[in-house]
Amino acid sequence: MGVLVAAAIGLTGCTADADSDPEDSLDAGSTSGVSASGTSPVVFAFVCATGSAGRTETYTTYSAVWDDDRTDCSADRITGTEMSPQQRAAVDATDGDATLEELAATCAERGTGPWVGAVESARAAHVAAGLLEYCPGHPETGHLRDAVAAWRS
Repeated sequence: MGVLVAAAIGLTGCTADADSDPEDSLDAGSTSGVSASGTSPVVFAFVCATGSAGRTETYTTYSAVWDDDRTDCSADRITGTEMSPQQRAAVDATDGDATLEELAATCAERGTGPWVGAVESARAAHVAAGLLEYCPGHPETGHLRDAVAAWRS
C-alpha cells in the first residue's frame, strides 16, 4: 500500500497538479503558537475486475486502466482532503446526479455505459456533463459529446 500511496501522491486523475503540503516547509522552531493548515486534491486508485472469477487489479492512473480496456471499476480514495476546482466543477455539472467517486470510476472505464451508449434522460445528460468536465482526455470523449448533442437536439 505504501508504494501505491507514494505513486499516487503526484496523481490527481484528470485534475490539476496537487499543491505541496504547507506543513512540509514549516520550521517548527519559528512558528510557535501558529498552526499550519492546508489541503490537497482528492486522488483515487481504481480497482477493476479482470474478467477472471473474483480477481481484480488496482491501477493508479486512468491511462493504465484505459490501456487494459476495463469496464467494471470502482474508485477508492487514497489521499486528498478536498476536491480540486476541476473536480468541484465536474460534480456541480452533474446537478446532484453523480458523486465524485462515481465520476472517477466511470472515467476509468472504457467501452461501456455513457462512453458508448445514448444519452436518453436529463440524469444521463447531467452525468455526461460531469464526465466531460472531469475527464476530457478519455479516449471515448468524442462519442459522449455526440450523444449529449443528439439528446439536446
